[in-house]
Amino acid sequence: MFYAKLVPELACSDLQSSLAFYAGLCGFSVLYDRPEDGFAYLDLEQNQIMLDETAEDDETAWWTAAPEKPYGRGINLQMEVSNADAIVSRLEGADWPFYLAIEDKWYREGDMETGNRQFAVQDPDGYLLRFFTHLGKR
Repeated sequence: MFYAKLVPELACSDLQSSLAFYAGLCGFSVLYDRPEDGFAYLDLEQNQIMLDETAEDDETAWWTAAPEKPYGRGINLQMEVSNADAIVSRLEGADWPFYLAIEDKWYREGDMETGNRQFAVQDPDGYLLRFFTHLGKR
């Protein structure tokens, strides 16, 4: 089993709602979980995250400031996937709102450009996720 060296652990207010989003709509697999602790470790094509159901008043939580939604302000988690369009279709089928509609975007990399077919969406707690499929270089 492959485990990423950097795995964000996201505090969530309702693990079941988050799992419905991540596993049900985005296609993540649950590698393992501890339901009694409100915890799940997820994977999608070696993009890995941990979900931790944490009450906002939990004094043992990893809050560095008073929690306020949307969680994770100031960060977007970029994840490369083989088929961004498939995730878009599932999200559209569930009438899930997009933060950024799917687009083809080219970014300068030195004297070349690298292309991404990308979109951004917020999870149930407001974390911003940017999924992309690599389009190649030019």
